[in-house]
Amino acid sequence: MNQSSNLSDNAKKDLLNVQAALKGNQKAFEKLFLRYKDAIFYFLLRTINNRTDAEDLTLECFGKAFRNIDQYSTKYAFSTWLFRIATNTSIDFIRKKKKNIIKFETKDDNNIDNPSYESKTPSPEQQIINKQNAMFMRRQVSQLKDRYRILIELRYFKEYSYEEIAKEMNLPIGTIKAQLFRARKLLFDNISDQGL
Repeated sequence: MNQSSNLSDNAKKDLLNVQAALKGNQKAFEKLFLRYKDAIFYFLLRTINNRTDAEDLTLECFGKAFRNIDQYSTKYAFSTWLFRIATNTSIDFIRKKKKNIIKFETKDDNNIDNPSYESKTPSPEQQIINKQNAMFMRRQVSQLKDRYRILIELRYFKEYSYEEIAKEMNLPIGTIKAQLFRARKLLFDNISDQGL
């Protein structure tokens, strides 16, 4: 990773966090997440005009960025790279929605990959970092009330569709969506409350 002198002061701060994150520093990941989560969410909300989908895609964008942070190039600000991921993710999502317009949602809708950012074979170091990130998120989720924890686990860890969650929990889809919205908000707030 070659450092660029053309970066702004904020971009240089981000770069320091990226470099720390590459070494497995969890707080550096959290700082990047907290700094950009709202901007990415509102960008996606404007793009796809659906709050629930924008929240899902926000988490997906950060997941892609953190899984592939070793591919970030300092020719660009981290925010530019992150917004490029968000743009590509929203384009893929819109294309997928148009393709599946007759269906309410399929399991594949939650499994959008962008080959330009996905690493085929992560290095052993990257696998350890990925494992640490997953452990961090699981710890955060485990602190939620049971009903919210179960919803997050089914939706994001087991990748259930809304229909599958509704069937599993014997609740209407509308209730599932409303409670997932609340669960995501609580999760974001818990991370934000750490003040990192």
